[in-house]
Amino acid sequence: MDDGTLRLDQVDLSLSIDTGAYDAALLELQLQLAMVQQAYLHLPTKAVIVFEGWDAAGKGGTIRRLSQAFDPRSFKVWPIGAPRNYYLERHYLLRFMERLPPSGAISVFDRSWYGRVLVERVEKLTPEERWRAAYEEIVGFEKVLVADDTRVVKLFFHISQDEQMRRFEERLRDPLKRWKLSYEDFRNRGHWAEHEAAANEMFQRTSWDGAPWHVIPANHKKYARIAAMRIILKQLSEGIDLSPAPVDERLLKIAEQELMLDADLITGLRAQLSGGS
Repeated sequence: MDDGTLRLDQVDLSLSIDTGAYDAALLELQLQLAMVQQAYLHLPTKAVIVFEGWDAAGKGGTIRRLSQAFDPRSFKVWPIGAPRNYYLERHYLLRFMERLPPSGAISVFDRSWYGRVLVERVEKLTPEERWRAAYEEIVGFEKVLVADDTRVVKLFFHISQDEQMRRFEERLRDPLKRWKLSYEDFRNRGHWAEHEAAANEMFQRTSWDGAPWHVIPANHKKYARIAAMRIILKQLSEGIDLSPAPVDERLLKIAEQELMLDADLITGLRAQLSGGS
């Protein structure tokens, strides 16, 4: 779902995928995403991927699968928590501006500037007139990014209250996942309706042509990962030539001198340089 009329109560949380189809899709998507990253290295294009959603909705698991596809030299994940003193005294968008990717790179924001109209709204951490003003400010910010050749992908991971509680229990029982669970996670459940209302208004006010919102049905983790990665691939690859870049002529000449290369290989690489087949 990805238009300006999104509502969480319209999302089909029963959607799933079997393990065999998941494994095949994951491998193919990771290969395609690696090709996207290689193409970006030769372009002024960059990308920002925003992850929002409920606690324990599976954002981290999807980000880990993305990280397996991308070379870390031009891929960065920014986990976003509550702002510290320096940023509390400055405009809320500053810390995100400082973390935007350079040309050719891809950055993930695990939570984002949308905290202004989500948690800060619900927890009353920001005066109402300021978080209401943020809708227009955020869209303006994203329009600047898009005008600067930045692809902006926005994903919201949605799960049911029952599924969230099941995952909380799973985290509590697993020593390797226990660090993910906090008192705040349980306290936030008491404001579920307010968070849902804030998300719905966020979709309505900040989903626009250049950066639409996509709600990911995430009760089934594997389905959510594949759905999210397909959206990311589509938005990052649209209009991009994913063909491998031709070999530089200087590299080709020295390789021909120093390596025992097959003549057909050399001919094929030179044909790429000249635009042949």
